[in-house]
Amino acid sequence: MLSKNFGRFTTLTAVAVSVFGAQFAAVAQQVTLTGAGATFPQPLYERYIREMRKAHPDIRVNYQAIGSGGGIKQTIAGTVDFGASDAAMTDSQMSQVKGGVLLIPTAGGPVSVSYNLPVKGLKLSNRALSGIFLGKITTWNDPLIVQDNKGLNLPNTAIKPVVRADGSGTAFIFTNHVSAISPEFKSAVGGSTEPKWSSGFLKGKGNPGVSALVKQTPGAIGFMEYSFALKNGLNSAAVQNGSGRYVAPSLKAANQALADVQFPANFRAFDINSSQGYPIVGLTWLLIPRSQKTPAKAQAIKTMVRWMLTSGQQLNDDLGYTSIPSGVAARAIEAVESGVK
Repeated sequence: MLSKNFGRFTTLTAVAVSVFGAQFAAVAQQVTLTGAGATFPQPLYERYIREMRKAHPDIRVNYQAIGSGGGIKQTIAGTVDFGASDAAMTDSQMSQVKGGVLLIPTAGGPVSVSYNLPVKGLKLSNRALSGIFLGKITTWNDPLIVQDNKGLNLPNTAIKPVVRADGSGTAFIFTNHVSAISPEFKSAVGGSTEPKWSSGFLKGKGNPGVSALVKQTPGAIGFMEYSFALKNGLNSAAVQNGSGRYVAPSLKAANQALADVQFPANFRAFDINSSQGYPIVGLTWLLIPRSQKTPAKAQAIKTMVRWMLTSGQQLNDDLGYTSIPSGVAARAIEAVESGVK
């Protein structure tokens, strides 16, 4: 009897050790990727990470939305496994990444010009939009705004522009557009991740900070990724595109703007402003260092990018982002497969 029970005990112990060993091996093989950067795609990346975890439980991704400027800086410093930015890195910035870096587009989307007024359907001409963000148009019933908004009861309320407090790809997209429609704005402020704004503007950190300030400040107007305007229930202005039409932000209008974009070999497409759809549209990129810290991280990066540019793209539409064309996505996946070590 003792011999028989001992045999059972040793068999159960062997099974337990085997199961424990398998679980330990699974935990040991788990890889954690750390990323930081743009707030523009934050809602999308949070969804990507949740859904990808179901398909690849061995990969954990921690992403901090600190702004595109922070994402670029941390990528250069080598403190993250990947960065994210709505402003494509410059040649100079790319040259500072040890081992090189790949810019991988994941989504596009409109930048909404949102406002806090008890009116809907606001139209802003090129002159009005640039005048507001130059600090020259200061009340909502200014004649330049009124002339394009007949029938709207615009109040004699001070305009309170809200801009970004941090280095921002969303600011880069917005100021590039306004620089294109206004030589005065280009000279005074310029297209930049950190523009030279007039004093007195309110400043919020990230798209969440700007959208929150606009929502709580009567008379405010600010620019933000469109999904933040939707999430906060904010009104978005219709702005003039290259044909002179007033177009409000929408996924359809953003897709029209991106339809003719040509992606070069390095995937840096700068000039997105369009005369076809909504004109303030940008792309967002993952910043992938070619040289990863371990082979396991390199493989996890490849798996993440492949998932985001295939299964993940099906989520873009639901969250108000445009998808990357399938041919471009295939090229980007190949670039990572062959270029990341």
